[in-house]
Amino acid sequence: MPDVAVIFGGPSPEHDVSVLTGLQAARELLRSGRAVHALYWSKAGDFSEVAAGLEAEAFLEGVPRGSTPLRLVTGSDGGFVGEGGRFGRARPLELEAAVVCCHGGPGEDGTLQAALDLAGVAYAGPTVAGAALGMDKLAFGAVMEGAGLPTLPRVLLGHDTADVGFAPPYIVKPRFGGSSIGIQVVADLATALAQLSANRHLAAGAVLEPYRDDLADIQLAVRSWPSLELSAIERPLRSDPGAGSEILGYADKYVGGEGMAGAPRELPARIDAPLEQRIRQVAGEVARLCGVRGVARIDFLSDGADLVVNEINTVPGSLARYLWIDPPVPFAQLLDDLLAEATARPTHAYSAAGADGTVLRRAGSIATKLA
Repeated sequence: MPDVAVIFGGPSPEHDVSVLTGLQAARELLRSGRAVHALYWSKAGDFSEVAAGLEAEAFLEGVPRGSTPLRLVTGSDGGFVGEGGRFGRARPLELEAAVVCCHGGPGEDGTLQAALDLAGVAYAGPTVAGAALGMDKLAFGAVMEGAGLPTLPRVLLGHDTADVGFAPPYIVKPRFGGSSIGIQVVADLATALAQLSANRHLAAGAVLEPYRDDLADIQLAVRSWPSLELSAIERPLRSDPGAGSEILGYADKYVGGEGMAGAPRELPARIDAPLEQRIRQVAGEVARLCGVRGVARIDFLSDGADLVVNEINTVPGSLARYLWIDPPVPFAQLLDDLLAEATARPTHAYSAAGADGTVLRRAGSIATKLA
């Protein structure tokens, strides 16, 4: 089989969780007989190839010892390139495709995806557009609302915000981010506005929506290859229900040793058949609207009867492998299908059709146009 890569880490608040997801994927690909290149993206933004069988503790101090520095080079001969040897220039790694396991930040907002497209590296997971939409809570909410899907009102929060159109209490969220990082429940608009200066996770933008204590998290995964398929539905549980937090937090999701795979949950969720049917119907529409590619997790909020769409995670923790119990999809099969889609359904097809020089021939002098 051709060599494959797993890309994980990255300059993101979700760096550590991304390492866990990447190591899980690399280990499973090794077990299935694949030749795996484990590509670690450091917090500083540098790439290195590391041993695919490493444990999480190897990354506590950053890049593990014995790693090989890499550069991501764009262009027709682009790819991940190591240091050149004495007798010739370095060549890119020969890869069939890469599985992107980077959560949050530039690994899930389309930045890495765009770089891979320019470098000619085939990859599994969202396209540039799909990643960008999933990361932007304001844009995603607007798409859901525009399509007539049930969702909570969500508005842009700025220092000049005077009225939001709905009553408190509120949830303040980073406009760009995930995993409940930086999210807070506040009692009034004044407190929400104060968070713009106090919460560094809101520096790139913030959104506000009503807080509903009658709504609980419900979620499921969707994958796009070999055809659109929905997983079992889960109800995430709080690791410490008495801790006093109003929302499902980062610790509830990830501080269990295995990333999302180790978080407490009710799976399958014990919900009424009409609600399950509605969740599946809406999830399929969300996947279509967002152009889901690879595997994603769609998060809902529900009071047990009705539901609202909360968000989509285009690179979900542990690649949502734990949700595929009905229908059952082994992790190795999930990864194989991701890699198959990466090569069979490319993310881009750049074309210069129409750029035949006609405009340039008729342009005349640039100097005269600037006069």
